[in-house]
Amino acid sequence: MDGREKLLFPGGMIHHTMIVAFDNPIPASELDRYLREFEELVRGSGLVESVAVRRHIRVPGDDHAPVAVADAVLQLRLTDLDALNATFSMPGAVDLVKRWQGRHPYKVLWANHEPLP
Repeated sequence: MDGREKLLFPGGMIHHTMIVAFDNPIPASELDRYLREFEELVRGSGLVESVAVRRHIRVPGDDHAPVAVADAVLQLRLTDLDALNATFSMPGAVDLVKRWQGRHPYKVLWANHEPLP
């Protein structure tokens, strides 16, 4: 990212919200394990102000989702863009992704945004 793109964000606290959708259903215990491992990795990195992970709450309307139905939502609260950029190379992240993709393939969508009111 160059300096011009950085100007699009005025600075300050930023949230990185991820929507995780596994390709196939996984047992609840495995989802909980994934969330726990992700949370422990991120908390231990020292890069985030906070991290929150939750299961998706399934409702009948999910059957009509135009793209995918989430299994979980994960949110990182970071002090600035530099901290966010550092999370993409945090130690252990590649190993966690490879291990879980090998066990239960999944897709992730994310949005970087200012804190919501």
